[in-house]
Amino acid sequence: MSSYADLSLWHATAGDPWTPRPPLAGDLAVDVAVVGAGFTGLWTAYYLAEARPDLRIAVVEKEVAGFGASGRNGGWASALFPASLGALAALGSREGALAQHRAMRESVDEVIRAASAEGIDADIAKGGTVVLARSSPQLARARAEVDDARSWGRGEDDVRLLDEAEARAVLNATGTLGATYTPDCAAIHPAKLVRGLARAVEGRGVTIHEQTPVTAIEPHRVLTPRGTVSADVVVRATEGYTPGLRGLERAVVPVYSLIIATAPLPESVWSEIGLARRETFSDHRNLIVYGQRTADDRLVFGGRGAPYHFGSRIDPANDRDDHVFASLWSALLEMFPVLARTKVTHSWGGALGIPRDWCASVGLDAATGLGWAGGYVGDGVTTTNLAGRTLRDLVLGHSSDLTALPWVGHRSPAWEPEPLRWLGINAGLRAMTVADAEERVTGRPSLAARAMAPLLGGH
Repeated sequence: MSSYADLSLWHATAGDPWTPRPPLAGDLAVDVAVVGAGFTGLWTAYYLAEARPDLRIAVVEKEVAGFGASGRNGGWASALFPASLGALAALGSREGALAQHRAMRESVDEVIRAASAEGIDADIAKGGTVVLARSSPQLARARAEVDDARSWGRGEDDVRLLDEAEARAVLNATGTLGATYTPDCAAIHPAKLVRGLARAVEGRGVTIHEQTPVTAIEPHRVLTPRGTVSADVVVRATEGYTPGLRGLERAVVPVYSLIIATAPLPESVWSEIGLARRETFSDHRNLIVYGQRTADDRLVFGGRGAPYHFGSRIDPANDRDDHVFASLWSALLEMFPVLARTKVTHSWGGALGIPRDWCASVGLDAATGLGWAGGYVGDGVTTTNLAGRTLRDLVLGHSSDLTALPWVGHRSPAWEPEPLRWLGINAGLRAMTVADAEERVTGRPSLAARAMAPLLGGH
């Protein structure tokens, strides 16, 4: 088995040999060069090639398409955007913030449409997301979330509050008091989607050069040990791997999210747990967790908790942390005791990109020909699709509803130099763990979480 197939459950079950495509074979001149063959880069190439079949487009990738977060995430194609509506409104207007939210909701359906159009079977099920409230502080946060949504004119078709009976009918976890529910999410097999998208891109005449590390991105040039790619436009689609590029060491920080997956569960277990429509799920704790029921009836469950590594270091060794895996399994058993005799068959992790203000962005500098998209904070499966269509319009010089959205052209500030960011980020991650323990003891919203909210993108 290829080492790429060993990266995650998704890689192992993608039905793909993971044979690398040929690397760059020397200097190359194209119209558009894309750095990174994850969802951002591939969606960008896909929509550009669809709109302008005459464009010469090349994608350059250090490993293989779908190697990074695009192939090993939790499999949520959701309408979540990392910055709040209030933060987006501060970038422009209330109307702009709501337009961004509508665009995210529409992008969930666009991912599904595009996959179907290209014949990509990515095990997609649009069951929505249920986020449980399993304590009094969590229920207060659930109610506050719905109240905030109503203040923006968002109705029950967007997000609604479930009472205990309604919540348990969807997902029967211990301690459930209620939940929020949104229909705007689809469970997917991300590696099947990204590998199918790579084939679709090639079918439209785009060349993907794998096994080609990029050392620097400059105006109209991509530098690699295998040659230089010259282009009118260069799009950076490197997400959590961005700090490895010269001059971008503090653009985002790579924070690891880790995941476990069970063996396929019998229907008797699923009848007790729920998720009959393959809803994705979480709860309103402070330290993020997320899960889904796969098409082959496994339970996939992930979360934060792994430390940030000094100097934004990315290393294959960071993909695994036995302490975090054990914590995830403990949290899963606490939610669903019926899993006590279940075997965990796969465990993995990967880096996601977090900008300093926790606001994803997309843009194109006309003066330099440099485009970018990223900083998704773990909410990238759908956001990358919106980024790809937006970059299409920007590259082609088309003004559109997408190019008017508030995240377009946004520039996040740089992260602090070391050791300040190592100290601050890890303190924040630790604080969220402490906050959940504090709430279990006191039954009240955590003071620690409130204190750390500004560092972690909250208010």
